[in-house]
Amino acid sequence: MNDVIPAPRAVEGPMRGGVELDVELDADTTLWAAPGTGATERWLRAALGAALGLPLPPGPQDARNAVRLLLDDTLEPEAYKLSAVVDRGVEIRGGSAAGVFWGAQTLRQLLGPDAFRRAPVRPGTTYGIPHQIIEDAPRFPWRGLMLDVSRHFMPKDGVLRHLDLMAAHKLNVFHFHLTDDQGWRVQIKRYPKLTEVGSWRARSKFGHRASPLWDEKPHGGFYTQDDIREIVAYAAERHISVVPEIDIPGHSQAAIAAYPELGNTDVIDTTSLTVWDTWGISKNVLAPTDNTLRFYEGVFEEVLELFPAEAGPFTRFSGFVHIGGDECAKDQWKRSPTAQTRIRELGLADEDELQSWFVRHFDNWLSAHGRRLIGWDEILEGGLAPGAAVSSWRGYQGGITAARAGHDVVMCPEQQVYLDHRQAAGPDEPVPIGYVRTLEDVYRFEPVPSELTEAEARRVLGTQANVWTEVMEDPARVDYQTFPRLAAFAEVAWSALPAPAERDFADFERRMAAHYGRLDALGVAYRPPEGPLPWQRRPGVLGRPIEGAPPNV
Repeated sequence: MNDVIPAPRAVEGPMRGGVELDVELDADTTLWAAPGTGATERWLRAALGAALGLPLPPGPQDARNAVRLLLDDTLEPEAYKLSAVVDRGVEIRGGSAAGVFWGAQTLRQLLGPDAFRRAPVRPGTTYGIPHQIIEDAPRFPWRGLMLDVSRHFMPKDGVLRHLDLMAAHKLNVFHFHLTDDQGWRVQIKRYPKLTEVGSWRARSKFGHRASPLWDEKPHGGFYTQDDIREIVAYAAERHISVVPEIDIPGHSQAAIAAYPELGNTDVIDTTSLTVWDTWGISKNVLAPTDNTLRFYEGVFEEVLELFPAEAGPFTRFSGFVHIGGDECAKDQWKRSPTAQTRIRELGLADEDELQSWFVRHFDNWLSAHGRRLIGWDEILEGGLAPGAAVSSWRGYQGGITAARAGHDVVMCPEQQVYLDHRQAAGPDEPVPIGYVRTLEDVYRFEPVPSELTEAEARRVLGTQANVWTEVMEDPARVDYQTFPRLAAFAEVAWSALPAPAERDFADFERRMAAHYGRLDALGVAYRPPEGPLPWQRRPGVLGRPIEGAPPNV
């Protein structure tokens, strides 16, 4: 039985003539790569070859013991066909370079957990793959993971590791949440204080914002521009688009702490602000001034250079830039003479329309620079340019509204796929946040709202799981919250599953039994099926559990 995750569309085999036959990979196996498949060729030697101790030297296309990589324009762009045939070796055909790469990820799974290590544990072993043909293609073009590195910084090597984990699960959009109230994480050379001041906070709340506990150790870090270039290039080699997020006009206290003139100076003493050390929604938001607009245009000019629109051969979403646009507190604007004057000058009705004006400014600015704006669903309020897209996070309704208005949508409702939400109801669950979202709950998530017509549903680019890190103080906590649920999410995003109630979760659990071995080989500190290990718990650390089933809104 096949234990591939995400589940492929069609599998023929692995039996022939009543006898199970294996295609063998050993030290004599060669690798032939057609033009356009170089990224997968490099990955196979660097990852698979290193893990199994197989040199995979170049060889002829017709070698009997070979792995062959080809492009096939009869296939969908990210589709692949993997054929493991005795006396013919392994052939991976892809509709594009990305399709070939996803086929290579399936090959790796077929070879077992040893293929997920960094060096061979059984040198000289011959690895067998049962004779079979797998034909596969993704359901959605946007299969995303958002990682929040602002609340708790993740060093560059950790980000690269998560890109590898994404690739192993055929996820292809990395939403990089780089700025927030609690830290600014990307170097902007014309504004050095953004990282000199804005990337460090004096201490951090430990647990939910109502927790009385503090970690008194300073926390911070940032990515240099060369770090960002490396991350983008590393992602592109794995056919992953990187979508940076620079938050405006809310979630901006770290920027205001670095450059106080960005805040509402006529209301508060912005020079007294520091990078925020707790969680929630800060009242300190950007001032709606020309100075602020010019400042962030300067930021985005450098961001566009760091995140090129065409980062690789198949990174179709690299042209998107996320501007946040959510949870902007209006308290200071209501009291600010400057903000009120701007509202009158622009002929706006209120502070909500002022936020829309802010968002539309950068919508137009990004469009003029050949990019597409995407933001959280609050950006719908006040209207958007035709090319703008929406991340629907407050539930399904934002996505429904956006799709009906002709905007592309990424479905990421917090009640369903926010992976900071707790995985079980038991008292041992560390820092319990939000609704219970079990592995099965995530597996039964449906990204396309039933209210949409067929034409409207085509506006759903795909779906995304979001990893917010307020209560994830180290990489092990990120692993625990993300896995194994990301494997279930990946199958939802990739596979052509039936309606949620009809999905075969028992079969998924069976395949997960094999997949846990792969995660072990990768060193992923996932939540075990039977519950957290003793060192994964956080006794006494206050969370914010919400009882009952989450609403489908």
